[in-house]
Amino acid sequence: MYARRVDSERARELLAREQERISRNLRGRVPQQSGDPTTTDAADRASDVFGAELDEGLADDLRADLAAVARAEARLAAGTYGVSIESGEPIPDERLEAVPTAERTAEEQARYEGEV
Repeated sequence: MYARRVDSERARELLAREQERISRNLRGRVPQQSGDPTTTDAADRASDVFGAELDEGLADDLRADLAAVARAEARLAAGTYGVSIESGEPIPDERLEAVPTAERTAEEQARYEGEV
């Protein structure tokens, strides 16, 4: 179907490592407790709210990363891992080593993110 196939065992290893890294970071995100609820210091309350929102945003990013791992595993099962979802072009092995969940070539990803 495609000119080149990524080594499935290596891909599984990379994806498992990525999933473990993300899961470990997600488990490590303990919701930040607000300080003393009776405090009247607006700066302290604002700092607590900011910290809690930042932690939640980071947790959301990690959950999105886990979803990307699941999509990559589905592509691996379908035989399309390592092939751009946009163009069907092979994604270089170097990119997959660095970003195992890559769905596009680096150039396509830059365009997709509006960087080019």
